[in-house]
Formats: sequence, structure tokens, C-alpha cells
Amino acid sequence: MPTNRRRTAVIAATLAVLTGAAGIGVYQVIHRVTAAAPPAPGCQAGTGAQAVSLDTGQAGIAATIAGVATRRKLPRQALTIALATAMQESDLENLSYGDRDSVGVFQQRPSQGWGTTADLENPVYATTKFFAALVQVPRYTKIPVDQAAQDVQHSADGSAYSQYDYVAAQLAADFTGQPAHVVTCWYTPATPPTLPKLAAAAQDLRQTFGPDGRRTAVAGISTGRSVKIGVERSTAWTVASWLVTHAEEYQLSEVRYAGFRWKAADGSMGWRRDPDPNGVALGSIVAG
Repeated sequence: MPTNRRRTAVIAATLAVLTGAAGIGVYQVIHRVTAAAPPAPGCQAGTGAQAVSLDTGQAGIAATIAGVATRRKLPRQALTIALATAMQESDLENLSYGDRDSVGVFQQRPSQGWGTTADLENPVYATTKFFAALVQVPRYTKIPVDQAAQDVQHSADGSAYSQYDYVAAQLAADFTGQPAHVVTCWYTPATPPTLPKLAAAAQDLRQTFGPDGRRTAVAGISTGRSVKIGVERSTAWTVASWLVTHAEEYQLSEVRYAGFRWKAADGSMGWRRDPDPNGVALGSIVAG
């Protein structure tokens, strides 16, 4: 082969190798970026085969209903009935529309005396009204879930609530810490929480769980670079679950309690043992 042709062939082969190597390098970079891409925000209650997948809005509604039940010191069966009702009526969503003038999580109607449209689109208000009606139902903790729900809702098809009996009971247990630390969510925090966001979280905690004080769900709340909540052991995981499910709204990146830590970025892995449990006072939840 003449020298010029040999040199051209060598150059062509070298370019082919370099081009191929570059292609592989680009593929590897793209592959690494794709593999490292964070999952879309979401939530889960329970573990293993019993886990229930929820979006962050649904999980936040469930946590709010559990929080109001805790504030009113209601039995878990009341929470089960409320969750079954909310799943049937709105799929655990705060709807601004519905049949005729029905709105909100429970599809309550202003024309039927439940409150104004604006009130009923506030999940805390709507849940409070639901429970106020439920506790007036005779033996509501003893009768079937669908019957208790229908006695409150007066729906066209009261039997429809029964399809959610089992899942509602499971969610009621999960969101009240039976077992503990089984409610988790995940999202990728863009920035650390701001002071206004932390203050808003504290305000909404009080709206959901009631005012601070002894013998209440939340003994005290203080804000600084984080939110610190004094809690009773019996209600602590309900409060912790509320924080986790509302984390994206308030830019919270972690929640710590009782030797466990939840982190937003790897929340899909659930709660993990806290490497520095001594950084959280006994009986306190720290979120920030």
C-alpha cells in the first residue's frame, strides 16, 4: 500500500475509534444522568405488600384528617370512617367542584348547611364538620363503616363506602403510628426552608392539631432555623406523618423523631435510623 493511502487508512481508523469512544462516553454520561434522575414526588403509607401509594396531595389530606381526629381525641374507627368517606367522595382530593354545589374532600354542600364554599374547601374545616356530624350517629364505632358514613353523608348510594373499608382501616393505622414511621414521601428540595415557610408550617400545625398546651396533641411549637414540636408519645407519629406529607409545601428537607430521620431526597427509602439521635430532645420532633 502506498504511504499516503496507508496514512489515510490509519487516520480513518483512529477517527473511528475516537468517535466510537466519544459516543460511548456520551452514552455513559447520559446513562449516569438518567440513572441518577430523582423520582417524581410521591408518598407511601405502609410497607411491603400492604403499602398504599398516594400522591402528595392525597397523603396530605389523609394526614390532615388524622390530625383533626387526634385533636378531637376520637377513636381510630372514626378516622377509618372519615378516610373511607373521603376516598369515595373525592379520592382524597380537595375538589372545587362536584354534584350540584358539592365541594371539598367530603363533597359537602353549602346549600345543606355544611358551611360556605370557601369554608368547605379548607380540609381542616371540612373534616371538623364531618366529625361533628359523625359523633352524633348512635353507636357509630359499632355499626358498619358504610352505614356510619351514610348516616353523615346521606349519599345516593351509601353502600359505595364499603369498598374502602379495608384500605381506610390500614391508612388509619399507618397515619396514627400503628406501626410507627411507615408514612413516607419524597421530593427533591430546591432550597432550604425559609423562615416564612417554617412559620407557615407551625401555623398550619396549630390549625390542624389545635393550640399548644398540656394534654393536647402538640405541647408546644418553636421556630428558628427549624421547627421544633413538643409532642406526646401517643400522638407523635401522627404529627410526624403530617410534617412529612406536607414537606414539599413548606420546603422541609428532613424530619427527626425518636431516633429516626426522614430525608426528602431519599424519602422513597423510608425512615432510617438517625445517626445523631442526641440532637433531638426527648419528646420533640425537629423539622427543617
